Amino acid sequence: MALYYVNKNAQANGDHEVHKSGCSYMPSPENRKYLGDFSSCHGAVREAKKTYPTADGCYHCSPACHTS
Repeated sequence: MALYYVNKNAQANGDHEVHKSGCSYMPSPENRKYLGDFSSCHGAVREAKKTYPTADGCYHCSPACHTS
């Protein structure tokens, strides 16, 4: 299990990246929303899509969920 967060700020392509705790690309505390404790990035991205339909996994810490 790992703690996951979503970046409140969209990237240039419109995606809101989902990050696992400890990721070196984690947004600053004021720019991230806690998603919860998940066994994989898939559950975290599903949760993030409830708020940000364009949520996507971070290329670095959640590559299995990175689609664009």
